[in-house]
Amino acid sequence: METRKSTNISDAKKNIERYCAYQERCHKEVVNKLKDLGIIQNAIDVIVADLIQNNYLNETRFAQSFARGKFRIKKWGKVKIHRELNKREISKYNIKMGMKEISDSDYEETFNTLLDKKLSELSHLPESEQKRKVFNYLSYRGWEVEKIFEALRKI
Repeated sequence: METRKSTNISDAKKNIERYCAYQERCHKEVVNKLKDLGIIQNAIDVIVADLIQNNYLNETRFAQSFARGKFRIKKWGKVKIHRELNKREISKYNIKMGMKEISDSDYEETFNTLLDKKLSELSHLPESEQKRKVFNYLSYRGWEVEKIFEALRKI
């Protein structure tokens, strides 16, 4: 006996419209949510098309919002943002549009702020250990390896 939730199409549509209105969503998240509700594939296709037509679902807008938010709030670098958008099956064009939301000057300023903050936290450690920890910290957050090495060489 299958234990999936069964929902009629109109209830699922209202539910998913609220889901999309609450925060920007990508197609993959919406499709997964509909599958969790026990909706069949044909109905999912119809609902997703309707969401796009009524502007509840827009992947360009999602990519832009995602990139802005992860950069400004979580201080992620472009590498991690790009990787996460890829995981969500966002098109290359929309990833590119999302990345345009991050200005070069803000990107540099944020990088330098994170670098300086981490270096000051680690000032009690030997220089080689400082560099290793700073590298790990910044690369984990998705900053470009070349950019990190260049900054560490200047220290």
